[in-house]
Amino acid sequence: MSSSESPFQINVPDEKLATLHAKLELATFPDELEDAGWKYGAPLADIKRLTERWRNEYDWRKHEKELNQELPMFTRDIDVDGFGTLNIHYVHKKSEAVDAIPLLFCHGWPGGFLEVRKILPLLTASSPEHPSFHVVALSLPGFGFSEAPHTQGFALDQYAEVAHKLMLALGYNEYVTQGGDWGGLITRKMASVYGGKYHKAWHTNMPIAEPPSWKSPLSFLSFLLTPWSAEEKAGIERTALFHSKGRGYFEEQSTQPQTLGYSLADTPVGLLGWIYEKLVCWTDNYQWSDDEVLTWISLYWFSRAGPAASVRIYFELAGSFEDLGPYPTIPMGASYFPKELVILPAAWLRRSNKVVLESHHKTGGHFAATERPEELVQDVRKMFAKGSPAFGIVPGRSGYA
Repeated sequence: MSSSESPFQINVPDEKLATLHAKLELATFPDELEDAGWKYGAPLADIKRLTERWRNEYDWRKHEKELNQELPMFTRDIDVDGFGTLNIHYVHKKSEAVDAIPLLFCHGWPGGFLEVRKILPLLTASSPEHPSFHVVALSLPGFGFSEAPHTQGFALDQYAEVAHKLMLALGYNEYVTQGGDWGGLITRKMASVYGGKYHKAWHTNMPIAEPPSWKSPLSFLSFLLTPWSAEEKAGIERTALFHSKGRGYFEEQSTQPQTLGYSLADTPVGLLGWIYEKLVCWTDNYQWSDDEVLTWISLYWFSRAGPAASVRIYFELAGSFEDLGPYPTIPMGASYFPKELVILPAAWLRRSNKVVLESHHKTGGHFAATERPEELVQDVRKMFAKGSPAFGIVPGRSGYA
């Protein structure tokens, strides 16, 4: 199924750094309407400031060194049925707790393995007071330093297969998962396909559920008669805003990713503007430092397959929504953050899933692991804590020191 793992460290060649700086020197910026702010997209002043820092002040080697020191990284070949072998990059850190729970962290777009950075030391911390985890955070195929698929049709089944086989290759025949964005759908697919025997429980910070249907008369009637709470109204408004003002990227990436890819692959300023907009608009007033943003963007720019490869997941997975499989029967945890992109009533999720933990937060957005790492980890710990329905869900692994 897979070869042995190889230790990995990020080491961007000097010539790639030189090319980046040369392209930044030649950057051409568009004009901007007076007092436009964020109304038309990422503000010109922000992009100019970030470009200038990226070109003259940002020290990639410093951040590269920090990532290599903080994150134990590896690569491993994974055989994917019908698609050959892909070399997969991942972070793998074990807890000192002997019976820690194996946990796969799965990212989406425009995220990556970097999102595990803040939660990794918290999840692996060994304590008699809370459960601890052996954490694996892969770069999905086409992201970060993982090899990209080379043929068409690499969809939800294949992403789930790669993640599952990685856990098995690491000796984790029974594991739990945490994910948001595409990671939430991928781990949901894993729960459907591998749930029970291998995949024991899953947690998401982007819970998605279908609305009640007339095909289930009692649920539909309850939906019609139950008034919205203030939180549910706010969630529906946030969802409507995203669908009316924030889905342009989704339509382009789901239909013509190659066309967009030329800009992302050729111009670092184009890549910066495309992703920076999401980092700001999808978070809850999170105060990004310029270096945080530039490290995030640099990892896309220096990624193994290039930044264009990452957006193809939209084309391939957009047609996979009907292929999610049956609703998982394993325990599920859900964290609701008020500035998530899609926020649906929790009752819809409970109707079709075995929800054992439900947390509602007053702040936080789409990138929960970066914005609210402590809250997210507290939710995951609570889900597997003593007295919880998911306690001991992985046989022989309580997670406690």
